[in-house]
Amino acid sequence: MSATPVDPFRVVFVCTGNICRSPMAEVVFREAADAVGLGNRVVSTSAGTGDWHVGERADQRTIDALARRGYDGTRHRARQFTHDDFAHSDLVIALDRSHERILRGWARDDSDADKIALLMSFDAQAQTLDVPDPYYAGRGMFDEVLGMIESASRALFRQLEPAIRPAI
Repeated sequence: MSATPVDPFRVVFVCTGNICRSPMAEVVFREAADAVGLGNRVVSTSAGTGDWHVGERADQRTIDALARRGYDGTRHRARQFTHDDFAHSDLVIALDRSHERILRGWARDDSDADKIALLMSFDAQAQTLDVPDPYYAGRGMFDEVLGMIESASRALFRQLEPAIRPAI
């Protein structure tokens, strides 16, 4: 798995409804790539395991939490993960173990299953493998969740960067 000038490295982040956690991860990961001049070599998207919010913007609390940290989450529109996402992605990142179980159940073969990983597994300092769902919580939880996602997404990007960076 490495990016080429024609074919960028593709990552899809997956949570439940694609309006809180996975849009945060999508934006943070893209920003990590942009910050080191590799934004054109990465495609960062997100999706939900459910279809409840398809077509909707990210939750306003997500947009606000992102904005407080200097990110723009306003262009996001929720969508549901499909089997095509396995074919069109190099890496499928689950935000918690329930999403991981669902994705593994949807994997058609070992090639699909081998693309699945938990976001928090990339953060050596993480206290848990699950990013908690802030949907039923307040502003503080959205900020806390974003902090977890930033740390793990940056760790994920650091691990992938050598494969994404063009050979000199």
